[in-house]
This record gives sequence, structure tokens and C-alpha cells, in this order.
Amino acid sequence: MTNVDAEKIAKCEKFITETLPPHNVSPLWTVMDAVVPPFPNPKAVPHLWSYKELRPILLEAGELVAAEEAERRVLMLINPVLKAPNTTDTLYAGLQLILPGETAPAHRHVAFALRFIIEGERGFTAIDGKKINMERGDVILTPKWTYHDHGHDGTGPMIWLDGLDLPVYQFLPVNFAQGYSESRYPSEPVETSPSKYPWAPVQAALDSQSGPYAKFTYQGGFAGGHVSQIIGAHAERVDAGTQSPPRQESSSFVFHVYQGNGYTLVGEGEQQKKLVWTQSDVFAVPHWRKIVHVVGEGETAYLFSFSDTPMLSNLGSWRENKFE
Repeated sequence: MTNVDAEKIAKCEKFITETLPPHNVSPLWTVMDAVVPPFPNPKAVPHLWSYKELRPILLEAGELVAAEEAERRVLMLINPVLKAPNTTDTLYAGLQLILPGETAPAHRHVAFALRFIIEGERGFTAIDGKKINMERGDVILTPKWTYHDHGHDGTGPMIWLDGLDLPVYQFLPVNFAQGYSESRYPSEPVETSPSKYPWAPVQAALDSQSGPYAKFTYQGGFAGGHVSQIIGAHAERVDAGTQSPPRQESSSFVFHVYQGNGYTLVGEGEQQKKLVWTQSDVFAVPHWRKIVHVVGEGETAYLFSFSDTPMLSNLGSWRENKFE
């Protein structure tokens, strides 16, 4: 290095560290690769939460904390390299418990929520005056800014997977909640609701498709047919002894295993991670990671997932890598 080069470097460093900061400006050229990387670069990592391990902990929480005290008795599923409420960079997931006779008090919030029922019967969600029974495999939507509460008229625990767009509101500070004046919002039972998607028709739609793999997208009233502007919901079938076609999307996903045993390969090369799953497990897949589900001999696997595909599509930012 010549003296001229050394002098220029020293002047440049002084310019960046001393001249610019008092004016509250910073040079883009020093962080260009980080701000505009050559490929999607999520912070989240692939991770799996074992239902067998978490269920006893959730039940213990039920003994220690009343539903009314907690407002929502939930174990948040936090990505190992992120902080609450992030399950992926943009998605939140949690396991919620309600016990017989309990009420999770009525409130409403800006964030959208969906719930996939894992176990229990005769639990309910009341949404804007409509009392909806919950059964295993149901997907129940809570649209933005609708009063809702949860209750349990049966026996045994009711447990479901919550999916919300809460991490998005870490960037957009406009989410807030409002409690109702009573613990329950006045409601009447309904037999059907556009907010409830039972499992049986979903599985029938999957099974009606030919081939060892099938995919189903839950339809709603928003652009692209999704259930909300930010979160979309999906289901997949992978036959025993087969694997799903590889796919890679700019979306991130939270998967729940409705039935079956297998594993999912996430990513490629040295960064690839193998997530071994069984019934009721939950796992997260970050943005722009190759996904392949592999199912061994035995029973067909069914997986539910939710993603940020609608948000990315609405922003014109959704991409996919097509494989031969």
C-alpha cells in the first residue's frame, strides 16, 4: 500500500466516523450487501418443537396459571436465534390451552389470527357473537378487530396451534388490543361459519388428487383467494414411502403434523437441516429455503401449514425457484 492509499483510507475513515454522525447520516456503500443481499437472507433458522415434550409443560402451566389471569394461556414457539414473538422472521406460532369450564376473556386486536385444533372436543371460540365449536383438525379464523373469546364445555384439555402475523407489527407499530367489558362477548351457537374450516373436506380434497403428493390452499375472500391479506393456510398429503416434490419459495412457513411420521429436509448443501417429525409436532421453515417432505413406509402423512405468501404476493415480492 502506498502512502497515498494509506492517506486516502485514513481520510475516508475519519469522514465516516467523525464528519457524518453529527448530521445523522450514514454511508450506504459500507452496508450495501447487507441492505440489498444477493439472495433472501432471513435471520430465522429451521427448527422443530416436539408436541410430546411440550404437552406436559403446557398442562403444568394450566395448573399454575388460570386462563383469566393469563388472558391467553399460550406457550410461544420462539425461533432459537430470534426473540418473541418470532417463530419465523414474519410469523408467530404458539400452543394454547384451555381447560373445562374456563374462559379466555374477550378481546380484539389489529393482528389477524388463525387456529388449528390439535386435541379436545366441545371447546369453542366465539367471534363477534357467533359461537363456533372446535374439533380436532378445524381451522378457525379470527379476522382483524373482531371481539373473540374461548371457552370449554367438555372434559379434558383443549389445545390448539395459534398462528398470527405479530412479527409484522414489530416493523409496523400499529397493532394493539382492546378488552371487552365482560369476560365473554354475547354470542349464539352456529352450525356453520365462514370462519371455520373442518378437516374432513380438506382431507377429501387432498385424497381426490391423483399421485403420491397433493396440496390444498384454504380459500378466503382476499386477493388470491387467501384467508387473510398477510397469512395463508395450506394442507399437504404425502403418501407412505414417498416424498414431496422439492420447492423453494420466498415465503416462510410454520408446519403442523396432523398425521404421520417422517422428516423434512430444509435447505441445501452444508446448510441443509433434517427435521424429524411425528404426529402433532410443529416446525418452522425460514424464507427461501428448499423444502422436501419424506415419509417412510406405513401411513400417509398429512401436514397443515400457514405462511406469509399473501403478504409477499400483495407486495409483489413473492418468488419461487422451479425444479425440474
